[in-house]
Amino acid sequence: MESIRVLIADDHPLFRDGLRTLLQSRAETEVLGEAATGEETIAKATTLQPDVILMDINMPGTNGIEATRRILHTSPHISILVVTMYEDDDSVFAAMRAGARGYLLKGADQDETLRAIQAVSHGEAIFSPAIARRLIRYFTPTKALTTPAQAFPELTEREHEILTLLAQGHTNAEIAQRLVLSPKTVRNHLSNVFNKLQVADRAQAIIRAREAGLG
Repeated sequence: MESIRVLIADDHPLFRDGLRTLLQSRAETEVLGEAATGEETIAKATTLQPDVILMDINMPGTNGIEATRRILHTSPHISILVVTMYEDDDSVFAAMRAGARGYLLKGADQDETLRAIQAVSHGEAIFSPAIARRLIRYFTPTKALTTPAQAFPELTEREHEILTLLAQGHTNAEIAQRLVLSPKTVRNHLSNVFNKLQVADRAQAIIRAREAGLG
């Protein structure tokens, strides 16, 4: 199995050293390089083309959110995992809108960090437990503004059903089993949903669905 090629972007040398030591100790990860500013991160992402970038938010000059947006504009295949001390709503949602696939708080243990890197490298969305709880609370509607029949009329009945299950936190495999569909069929339906809702990935689709009162 090929190793996951990682670029570390953080302006604190000690934190970069810790991440580098961890990743170099594992066969499944390879450190391609390090960056201490947003502009340096953008430049190295362009030349190195890593699989995953571990992106701090608060860096000198261009911050991690803007760096994420600019990198994904030209290299959408790169998976960006935000690793930061900030857990406020504005930072979390700004990172997700910019296209980050995950949001991990500094202080996460080694196993959690490695799981997050592996998850985003496979196209999954992942969040620290504290961030996940915040998202659930934020998107739990007190009163839905739309009914399931009104939400997203552009979707077919099957697409609407799959989006609802996605918003409830089900994986593709669980959706396939529940609806007696093949995993490939579920992936195809989700691709159609993403296109119709004009979202980039599962995380953004979940946000749209929960804002509409689904899930």
